[in-house]
Amino acid sequence: MNCTPDTSPLHSIARTLTVALGQRDHYTRAHSDRVVQLAAGLGYHIGLSQEEIELLSLGAQFHDIGKIGIPDRVLHKQASFEEDEWACMKQHAEIGERIILAIDNDKASTVAKTVRHHHEHFDGSGYPDQLSGTDIPLYARIISLTDSYDAMIDTRAYQRARSHGVVMGILEQESGIKHDPDLLHAFTSAIEKSSLRGKDA
Repeated sequence: MNCTPDTSPLHSIARTLTVALGQRDHYTRAHSDRVVQLAAGLGYHIGLSQEEIELLSLGAQFHDIGKIGIPDRVLHKQASFEEDEWACMKQHAEIGERIILAIDNDKASTVAKTVRHHHEHFDGSGYPDQLSGTDIPLYARIISLTDSYDAMIDTRAYQRARSHGVVMGILEQESGIKHDPDLLHAFTSAIEKSSLRGKDA
């Protein structure tokens, strides 16, 4: 594994945008950092190359960057969304895609596609394009799974942290519906080696 810091323009911009997101919403910044680690761990487990891990990690770092464009009244709401608020929040995937596409870099289109599709569901019920199965980009499918795991094991203002076993049970129920069954099978093994594995009940 190459441990030399990447000083490419895309990575420099990534760090800048990550700081900007952290100023807007500290929780989302910290969550994105954990999703990077979880996604990379799963990527290594399924045999992705170093270059693929790099693109996956950028997609994970940026997956919620579009929340910069979501109004505070929605972004920081600590209760269930009304229908119009939920419609507003869902726009973050497309906003994020536009932000990444504005970066002049040959990797930006791949990362932007990952950001756009990280809320697609395996059965086609997600957003914004209702893609299904392997039509959903691989990096987006990985991030969907690791995003869900981290969101459920972490305590939020409106949600207590769930145990590792409970979260894995929920993910299993969502297999083939929200998540790629093959990736979930791989994640079940990979998460056991991760420092971000949730606590047992």
